[in-house]
Amino acid sequence: MACRISELVIDAADPELLAGFWSGVLGYVELGREDDGSIEIGPADAGFGGPQPTLVISPSSDPRSGKLRLHIDVSATDRDQDAELERLLALGARPADVGQTGQESWHVLADPEGNEFCLLRARIRPV
Repeated sequence: MACRISELVIDAADPELLAGFWSGVLGYVELGREDDGSIEIGPADAGFGGPQPTLVISPSSDPRSGKLRLHIDVSATDRDQDAELERLLALGARPADVGQTGQESWHVLADPEGNEFCLLRARIRPV
């Protein structure tokens, strides 16, 4: 037997802002809210426990220090990388510099709170 990633938890100064951003990026919807201000988003038709992990955006006032030790990679499902880059930038992503050379096949971006993620070149099938 093996484990599967069921949810990823992201600390946020503004959970509402980050939940909206990542919902737009991933095509997710809000699944629920907790009393502590956490917002869970995920696929509308599957929710928690489905084939894709949900994201839990939790409120935190702790400042981030240094580079993230884990980041998210995303791939477009219905367009090429350039078109998807334009879409992500329009949603509020911004280019991020983590020391890349400029020769990479991926784009390093940051979400509205500065969390780095990469847009890969490969297009994948939707789930």
